[in-house]
Amino acid sequence: MKKLLAIASLVALSAQAATPAQIQGSYTAEAQNSQRAFTPSAQRGAELFRQNFNQQADMPSCTSCHTNDPRQEGKHAVTGKRIRPLAVVANPERFSDPAKVEKWFGRNCKEVVGRACSAGEKADFVAYMSEVR
Repeated sequence: MKKLLAIASLVALSAQAATPAQIQGSYTAEAQNSQRAFTPSAQRGAELFRQNFNQQADMPSCTSCHTNDPRQEGKHAVTGKRIRPLAVVANPERFSDPAKVEKWFGRNCKEVVGRACSAGEKADFVAYMSEVR
């Protein structure tokens, strides 16, 4: 039931602009379904952002495309396409559209992490990108 409420919350948010805190809150609620005491951690989000998942891949970590500083513009490691900064302080539009956030987590987690990211990992990642100054 709680998972359905978290999904319904994301769907409701996707119909309107959201704040990073609202998006993080939806992922937090979903994570708490399986981990009752879950609290988002910007530190875990930073570790996920910098973690090297596959040394042999073109994109072994988030930093492969987004640079070590999420306040800076990045460039896709394969296509060379420009990528606007991930940090909310440098790109206020980031994490404001729940449908886009979920789309990019879906793509990037599969390509970089090699699997779907958990709701907790997503909440941690948004926490980090919201706190970078």
